[in-house]
Amino acid sequence: MPNSRIKSRRSLVLSTLALCLASAGFVGWSNANSSDGNVVTTGNSDGREVRIVRTLTVEPRAMPVRNSAVGEIRPQRESDFAFRLSGKLVSRTVEVGAKVRKGDVLARLDDQEYRNRLRSAKADQQAAEAAVVEARASEVRIRRLLEHGYTTRANHDAALKNLRSTVAKLEAMTAAFDMAKDQLAYTELRADFDGIITAVGAEEGQVVNVGQMVARIANPTNKDAVFSIAEAMFAAHPAERAGARITISLLSDPSVAVLGFVREVAPMADAATRTYQVKVALQNAPEAMRFGASVAGRVERPGDPVVTIPGSALFDLRGEPAVWVVGADDTVALKPIVVAHYEPDRVVVSDGLTKGDIVVTAGVNRLRDRQKVRIEGDGK
Repeated sequence: MPNSRIKSRRSLVLSTLALCLASAGFVGWSNANSSDGNVVTTGNSDGREVRIVRTLTVEPRAMPVRNSAVGEIRPQRESDFAFRLSGKLVSRTVEVGAKVRKGDVLARLDDQEYRNRLRSAKADQQAAEAAVVEARASEVRIRRLLEHGYTTRANHDAALKNLRSTVAKLEAMTAAFDMAKDQLAYTELRADFDGIITAVGAEEGQVVNVGQMVARIANPTNKDAVFSIAEAMFAAHPAERAGARITISLLSDPSVAVLGFVREVAPMADAATRTYQVKVALQNAPEAMRFGASVAGRVERPGDPVVTIPGSALFDLRGEPAVWVVGADDTVALKPIVVAHYEPDRVVVSDGLTKGDIVVTAGVNRLRDRQKVRIEGDGK
């Protein structure tokens, strides 16, 4: 009987000890799991739960606005070369892509007719010169006779009139000869400056009219990047229509880039596309930026001050974005915000936050309204 009582007491003591150990283990497990990576739960003297949080103080900053467009490389100076007279094209010495220098012959017309005109004008000039020599000699003889009284003054006046008339005719024939010589020279089309042939407009054997484009030459020294820009761009930034600096890069190789500035904006929109042509002068354009190459133009201008916060600070408040804001009493409260747009590493807020607001950036899903918090790194 005594042995039975002893065994019962031992069993009771062991059961009590096991229960105590189990309770202690549960408490330890609960405390060990009361913290998450960024937010730690602590306690204060009045028994209220306090969480250590990470925060960000709102400071609006000017955010640059970036715009881009696609265009092409064109020459600043490009001229159409044409003959000053009509005729049959007998030769064209250049093709598209050829490099020419000032004075090089681009094309020739059949010049037989103009050579004949030159010979005729030369003959007329020589006849006029002979008439002047004869009229001058006649005037001299009659003047001497008049001095000795052997003729009348009327005869001398007639001789003088004839001399003056032949001199005027000689001047006219000389001008006609010079004109015929110029016309013969016009049968050769020559380059007025160094450049590259970008287009041709006539072939050998073709009869061309005055002013018809035969070859187009572009000056490779100065280049433009030409873009078609929507009217809304100018409405938003009217002060930067001209003079704005733009970064131009090749679409095929973005590493080839150069700086340019807007030098010309079309005064009228294109009738078909309703866009404005903008010409950007390139500074020291590399050889890789050939005529016709596709380029991207990017311009960056200062924007209005905006508020940016990390994406981790966002909280879903009944389907609308909100953030936890730490108040003066170290408690948090939800504050709805308006998101302008989302970026890969941040959120741009257009309304809802003001300068100096303290926004919780980590552990927002574990907070509750009016909860006491302590900012990470704060010694309080």
